[in-house]
Amino acid sequence: RLHRFELGQEEKRVRHALNLASQGRTVALISSGDPGIYAMATLVYEILESTDTESDEHSEWSRIRVVSSPGISAMQAAGALAGAPLGHDFCSISLSDLLTPWDTIKNRIVSAAKSDFVIAFYNPVSTKRVNQLSEAHEILLKHRSPDTPVIVAHNVGRSGERVNVVTLFNMEPSEVNMLTVIIVGSSQSKKIKLPNG
Repeated sequence: RLHRFELGQEEKRVRHALNLASQGRTVALISSGDPGIYAMATLVYEILESTDTESDEHSEWSRIRVVSSPGISAMQAAGALAGAPLGHDFCSISLSDLLTPWDTIKNRIVSAAKSDFVIAFYNPVSTKRVNQLSEAHEILLKHRSPDTPVIVAHNVGRSGERVNVVTLFNMEPSEVNMLTVIIVGSSQSKKIKLPNG
């Protein structure tokens, strides 16, 4: 049986899955990408850790066995579609400030930019959060060449998949949504043309 939930209902979805599992059912909580990278597995463990499983309401949760199966992350899939941008040191940064203060995220962007990491940005914008990517873009332009290659990958592995390689200077934050992953190259990253075009 398939149980669908809207984007933004992740906690409700996890609690529903835990309740089904506590009834003795085998439950697969499906997550796009790798469930342990900005995804559902983390939330499962956080909810289990913060819930009083001694209480009557959630006592059955204490006997649930959780198995997290790795998948292909959005940055891996986007990188493979565009070439091999993650072939050396890289990091990933979520631009969502729901759980992390924006000042902390900005400090991470500055540190990653100064350290010359390839940076994968997850959760770049949402309907309530529109300025973070623009601020990240400004920070990066202070530490990277405007010609730095940037991969902008939309709907990776889904219908409407689109991957563009642009320069840091020409990256347009307004063309990005929550289903976009952005990979910003380091000083060593290059866009090349292969003999086959």
